[in-house]
Amino acid sequence: MKRLLVLLLTTLGLAGTVVAAEVSVAVAANFTVPMREIATAFEEDTGHKALLAFGSTGKFYAQIRNGAPFDILLAADDKTPKRLEDEGHGVAGTRFTYAIGKLVLWSRDAAVVDSEGAVLKTGNFERIAVADPKLAPYGAAAIQTLTRLGLLDRLSPRFVQGENIAQTYQFVATGNAQLGFVALSQVFAGGKLTQGSGWVVPDDMHETIRQDAVVLTRARDNPAAQALLDYLRGERARGIIRSFGYQI
Repeated sequence: MKRLLVLLLTTLGLAGTVVAAEVSVAVAANFTVPMREIATAFEEDTGHKALLAFGSTGKFYAQIRNGAPFDILLAADDKTPKRLEDEGHGVAGTRFTYAIGKLVLWSRDAAVVDSEGAVLKTGNFERIAVADPKLAPYGAAAIQTLTRLGLLDRLSPRFVQGENIAQTYQFVATGNAQLGFVALSQVFAGGKLTQGSGWVVPDDMHETIRQDAVVLTRARDNPAAQALLDYLRGERARGIIRSFGYQI
């Protein structure tokens, strides 16, 4: 009887090992820190492992179309996942909005950016960092904001352009630009800015930054892929997402 019990427990343990799987995730650069936390929690709670790659949504789109071995795309917009789905690269019915992003005008210097963003009009800076609007939805939102303010033509000669929002943040964080438009999640934690000064851009200044996820066709039968999408809808993941300033 004892030997039978040991055999049963061993079998169950092996079964658990077989069930655990890996999922390769292409993650928009603005979601880097939250996704790292979510991936750790996901593995703790499910046994599945998320392998993460970070970059611009535009570049991921091109790579996926050319056969890059990703299972899930966590985009910085809602248009790219839909396009992939329409083109047959995404699994129909898996696409959903996992977060709504916030744009912030930020400086590492606590005295540069006022709470209304008036520094944009005074022009008391030499360089302003903006992500490439063709590749990064946060860059597109920045251009829309400056257009709405009537400042695009005046400020565009001062642009330092990042390939993605992570590089754009680095330009500001290292002082190569005195201020820049970045994702709130990059400079926000615990209900406040982690450093420097910032103006959270009102939602009506640009299109809603709706960030969608989609399972890619190569992962149609990967249990870890669907498990991760389900996990992103759960309370533990949502709590992490909110803690970085995103809306759900």
